Amino acid sequence: MKMIKAVIKPFKLDEVKEALSDIGIEGMTVTEVKGFGRQKGHSEIYRGSEYTVELLPKILLDIVVPADMVDKTVEVIMKSAQTGKIGDGKIFVFPVEQAYRIRTGEKGEVAL
Repeated sequence: MKMIKAVIKPFKLDEVKEALSDIGIEGMTVTEVKGFGRQKGHSEIYRGSEYTVELLPKILLDIVVPADMVDKTVEVIMKSAQTGKIGDGKIFVFPVEQAYRIRTGEKGEVAL
């Protein structure tokens, strides 16, 4: 099993969620986060005063999938989250040693 952590633009969440559902991904954790990468934030003007937004709003998706689904899942996230502009996000893949479903006590891939 692998955990996929994807940082995406907030307005892309619905598109990514639908695309993942289409390939059989049934669950994920979605967290609203703030951060910056190469774009280093941006400047905005509010009531005539310019200010710098250093931490931009992003969405963090945590998805655990069987190892054989990693490539397809990453491909779907990349395709559906991409805008072609700076700040599209990043995807990280981590090994998952074990998973448990609290309600039933199931463990392993069946707990996903």
